[in-house]
Amino acid sequence: MYDRRSFLIGGALTTLAAGLAPRMAFARAATERRFVFIIQRGAADGLATVMPVGDPAFAGLRGAFAEDAAAATKLDGMFALHPSMTNAAQLYRQRQALFVQAIASPYRDRSHFDGQNVLETGGAAAYQSRDGWMNRLLGLLPQDGARAIAVSSTVPIALRGDNKVASYAPSALPDASDDLLQRVSMLYQGDAQLHALWSEALGTRELAGDLTRNNGQNAAQTGALAARLLLPTDGARIAMIETGGWDTHSGQKGRLAAQLKGLDAMIAALEQGLGPVWNDTLVLVATEFGRTVAVNGTGGTDHGTGAAAMLLGGSVKGGRVLADWPGLAPATLYEGRDLKPTMRLDDLIAGALAGHFALDPARTGAALFPAIGKGAPLSGLVA
Repeated sequence: MYDRRSFLIGGALTTLAAGLAPRMAFARAATERRFVFIIQRGAADGLATVMPVGDPAFAGLRGAFAEDAAAATKLDGMFALHPSMTNAAQLYRQRQALFVQAIASPYRDRSHFDGQNVLETGGAAAYQSRDGWMNRLLGLLPQDGARAIAVSSTVPIALRGDNKVASYAPSALPDASDDLLQRVSMLYQGDAQLHALWSEALGTRELAGDLTRNNGQNAAQTGALAARLLLPTDGARIAMIETGGWDTHSGQKGRLAAQLKGLDAMIAALEQGLGPVWNDTLVLVATEFGRTVAVNGTGGTDHGTGAAAMLLGGSVKGGRVLADWPGLAPATLYEGRDLKPTMRLDDLIAGALAGHFALDPARTGAALFPAIGKGAPLSGLVA
């Protein structure tokens, strides 16, 4: 029922949401460790990001894309990092970045919607679960009574579940004046329910501050905003940032370079904004699936399978690439067209989070990914 109380609550939160950066979600827990999940919606081309330059078939299969290898950062004898990711390359040299190649969720078809659902829910198949693995992670961490905060028109699937999340949708309305906010606070003073909701909304507004102007559309600004929300002692501890534009069916070379440059700027802003807290931070970058090995007729790639993932942060045991490399020879490709996945994304996530938050790996894997059976969380990923 939509009564006067609902109207007042909705109006108050909408007013405070004016200018808040969209497509970010945050949650609070009683820990000094921070975790950020950056999802690449659209299936990012891992072969162009973490390039297997040491594979003899790479140059021939990738054509003009392989030209980027000349300016790429050499990671080891097999792999090189796309030249757009200069900040990530520096983190790699500082042993604060770890790249994973030929990895995938359990999903093996090529639908964006289904693939993203599997990635976010942690299920073995699409729409198998209604809640997300990030929400289930909250249940493993010490709680301080604060609800999750989603700065988005909707709460991402990864954060949906039993642990409550409040959503603050972006709005085109002008910011409310301090005088108005004070008057509304006085109005709600005698109502326990409204006063509690209003106080929470004011806290979110104060935490976000001026960095929320212009909807945070710039990648660096988005990273800076996320850092500002994660930095305070009483701030968020879990964040999800949604990025799009990775579906490069045509004109990929220039488009992907721009996408990766934006991602790199976002990561750099996170590191800079968090300062010393970066040492207690883990950042995961992952996509729903990879792209085809061969380039199509329009200078792009189509939906694939095996992909690349990244772990970054001061707590990461970086300076290395993890890969059980399957090769790019025709006989080794998945269904004759895709990079064959040889590592499980679920095991990477469970192992990284267990190490980062000092949780039991088996319990973490079972809680985050209950539908996939007994997994084998990877160890030694973080300090």
